[in-house]
Amino acid sequence: MKTLNAQELAGILGAAVIGDAQACVSGGVGTDTRKLAEGCAFFALSGERFDGDSFAAEALGAGASVAVVHEWQGGEVPAGKAVIQVRKTLSALQKLACWWRRQLDQIDPTRSPVPVVAITGSNGKTSTKDFTRAVLARKFRVCSTQGNLNNHIGVPLSVLSATEQDSAAVWELGMNHAGEIAPLCEIAKPRYGIITNIGSAHIENLGSRDMIAEEKGSLARALPADGILFVPAICEYNSYFRERTKAQMISVGNGRGLVRAEKPVFEMDRIIFQLIIDGVGSQEVVLPVAGRHMVTNALLAAAVGWKLGVQIDEIAAGLCESALSGGRLGSYHSGGVHVFDDSYNANPESMLAAIETLMDYPHDAGGRKFMVMGHMAELGRYATEAHLKIGKAAAESGLRVLAVGDGAEGIAEGAGSAPFFKDNDEAAAWLTKEVSDGDVVLFKGSRAAAVDTLMKQVFPKN
Repeated sequence: MKTLNAQELAGILGAAVIGDAQACVSGGVGTDTRKLAEGCAFFALSGERFDGDSFAAEALGAGASVAVVHEWQGGEVPAGKAVIQVRKTLSALQKLACWWRRQLDQIDPTRSPVPVVAITGSNGKTSTKDFTRAVLARKFRVCSTQGNLNNHIGVPLSVLSATEQDSAAVWELGMNHAGEIAPLCEIAKPRYGIITNIGSAHIENLGSRDMIAEEKGSLARALPADGILFVPAICEYNSYFRERTKAQMISVGNGRGLVRAEKPVFEMDRIIFQLIIDGVGSQEVVLPVAGRHMVTNALLAAAVGWKLGVQIDEIAAGLCESALSGGRLGSYHSGGVHVFDDSYNANPESMLAAIETLMDYPHDAGGRKFMVMGHMAELGRYATEAHLKIGKAAAESGLRVLAVGDGAEGIAEGAGSAPFFKDNDEAAAWLTKEVSDGDVVLFKGSRAAAVDTLMKQVFPKN
């Protein structure tokens, strides 16, 4: 965000200033007193267990120049600082993000509006964002979602992190309940959209995959007539999305679509394939990750790059040099054991993709493949059946299965009485005894399962 003074910020928010109206906001915005940039505007967001207003005085003392609060509780405002009181601090943050998003298209009248790519889907949002950022960075200065900032708080923060120098943006849109994607689209105002897939993540809250498609389809409906929606060719909801968007729709896939992969070869920690773009040509891509589902995510990124004018050789170079965010099928060696860290989150579709990844992985003669799984959250009435099916699928694929933590009992049962431990220490002892040099171990579970803690305990990075 550009530099403002307190009076200008208050004008955008429709509020009044207490203190120094010329206090300079030069450090963007922040919501956490532990991570404030000097000269930022602190937004005192409140939650079920904390009152953000009670941290506002601390924020001003920690370097913030302005505090945006519901009610100022700090007495006299420090010299050179300002306070802005609003009805709802979250609404104020979102309002500021909407204002700044409009400014991004007006910063330089000599250039086209900043291309904004929004990404949603049940799985693969972050890896697709990482690939898209890497591709677009070959031509643009790219602002992208950091960490998991993809909800009603994270998207405004992502938008506000864009600077006047950025020439493209790639932002994730996440959801847990119905009605959450549309407001995020209003803030981000994307011209380009990616729907990675429709799975069963959050089905507990939405009730069915059809309702999940309806919610994710809010992105399709939000795109303008001159926009483009990118989808996997194999998505069974493509006709549904096509009927609900004014935008052009482009499909990608392994052997299918305008943008496709051909002759894929799956090696230890990389995938080699021919990137084909109809009417453009082909280029070899060496994708530095495992997992055949990653090919589709990379193709979605390639399609965006193509439509934004990145040359095919530069698209391939961006994909080859991409790096994925932590916990998303990264891998490393610990002693003689190869470890896959896919611990960031899990649902039935991503679990099956992880099983497939482990099965594709070539390993030394005699080496075994272990899958350590925690529970899958937010499945509601589908939870019991889903855990049984995942355990059965892993066992039938010939994997050694270990289920860990509350809620994962069904995985062990589905795998045919595979070992199950509620306690990490017991699981660690089992792994230490059973796993040997030459074996491959993949860790996966929902965030609440925290299987990454067990992974780091047993297999520290060399």
